[in-house]
Amino acid sequence: MTTIKQDDLIDSVADALQFISYYHPQDFIDAMHQAYLKEESQAAKDAMAQILINSRMCAEGRRPICQDTGIVTVFAKIGMDVKWDAQMSVSDMINEGVRRAYRHPDNVLRASILEDPLGARRNTKDNTPAVIHYEMVEGDTVEIDVAAKGGGSENKSKMVMLNPSDSLVDWVVKTVPTMGAGWCPPGMLGIGVGGTAEKSAVLAKEILMESIDIHDLIARGPNSRLEELRLEIFEKVNQLGIGAQGLGGLTTVLDVKIKDYPTHAASKPVTMIPNCAATRHAHFVLRGNGPALQTPPSLDSWPEITWDAGPSARKVNLDSISKDDMAAWQPGETLLLSGKLLTGRDAAHKKIQALLESGESMPEGVDFNGRFIYYVGPVDAVRDEAVGPAGPTTATRMDKFTDMMLEQTGLIGMIGKAERGPATIESIAKHKASYLMAVGGAAYLVSKAITDARVVAFPELGMEAIHEFEVKDMPVTVAVDTRGEAVHQTGPTKWKSKIADKIRVEVV
Repeated sequence: MTTIKQDDLIDSVADALQFISYYHPQDFIDAMHQAYLKEESQAAKDAMAQILINSRMCAEGRRPICQDTGIVTVFAKIGMDVKWDAQMSVSDMINEGVRRAYRHPDNVLRASILEDPLGARRNTKDNTPAVIHYEMVEGDTVEIDVAAKGGGSENKSKMVMLNPSDSLVDWVVKTVPTMGAGWCPPGMLGIGVGGTAEKSAVLAKEILMESIDIHDLIARGPNSRLEELRLEIFEKVNQLGIGAQGLGGLTTVLDVKIKDYPTHAASKPVTMIPNCAATRHAHFVLRGNGPALQTPPSLDSWPEITWDAGPSARKVNLDSISKDDMAAWQPGETLLLSGKLLTGRDAAHKKIQALLESGESMPEGVDFNGRFIYYVGPVDAVRDEAVGPAGPTTATRMDKFTDMMLEQTGLIGMIGKAERGPATIESIAKHKASYLMAVGGAAYLVSKAITDARVVAFPELGMEAIHEFEVKDMPVTVAVDTRGEAVHQTGPTKWKSKIADKIRVEVV
């Protein structure tokens, strides 16, 4: 019988969460680099370059890959012969490990978890509690898989109860385009099939803990029906042309994973959960001989990639920008932003809406007239940083506030990630505004363009407070221009057609 000590579990969880905050799994780096090398869409290739450069920077600086440091999910397999030397429950030990990881002074991680989700939505301030799944198994060890799942990709999860005769492939191919780009492709798709509704969701999340191996599968060929389905879905989803960040390109998914479970004769429950470009997971086993700590990879494992916006990039002074200047911007054009901008996410927009509806003025220091807003919830700064990793959040969550902001505050532009909805695009065109896209999954790289940051309103919202950033040459792409042309519509359409043409030529 093995005795597992309380501190060994706590220390192992804390170490794993710190580790995955700044180290991508090697299989992800290899797969992303392979996709980068073969990519023909320049916009998608640029996005993947930024993701890979950001990944290496995070490994070197030991700072988060993404500003959204995730909700912690744990799969714990506890041997029936294990004995505990502990005063805390296993759940409390795991949550104490989460708490210590997210409060680590050398690498503060963003606390994103809110209690009372239907009411006050108060931040728990230490990213607890984790979502924990237990399984009692044979043996005398404790085996743990831990992940930190970003909200942008988690929000794009899809669940359906198919008829037994329905095609899984058809449903996936039809559903992926409805997910938009808020899950930061290219990433992985985890698909759970069978059991009951909730079981399919757990299967989909659990299978995302596995390594990327689709190219090994392609090389050796499938040995089962599930492997055949993986290959078929991988091929057909990439033929959609969605591409990196939804800009259009050859690679939308790096791998497709499927896990099934026996189900009722009348049912075919299916859940699909995407992993984003900040995929973060680790595995460890406690054997009673101390904590199980992660082994840092060699920096030689990262490819040497350089990227800059190039001489064609348009330099923009945010402190003197006008709508006339913006009218010259072209969809897909790269801009380098310098000057001051304000930030704001869901909670800040809700407070602004309440102020406008009550006729109250904006807080002191908050004036959106003629300015841009950046949809971001940054990580707290450490050491000499102006701000911690500060990548964009999914812009569609702010769609319901956009017309209000453009109509009533004088706002002229927005910066976020992924696409905007049809009504929002119409509003942008009506107000001659612009929407600019920063690369999701490149948060540390983006933060290096921020030279100063201060909270100017709603400090009680924590990471959702309104900040004022001073930026220098912050790279963005014109995603919706002043006329309402949207690259997240035109790019995938163009590349889906290009891929189809290429397939026809190969067949002939």
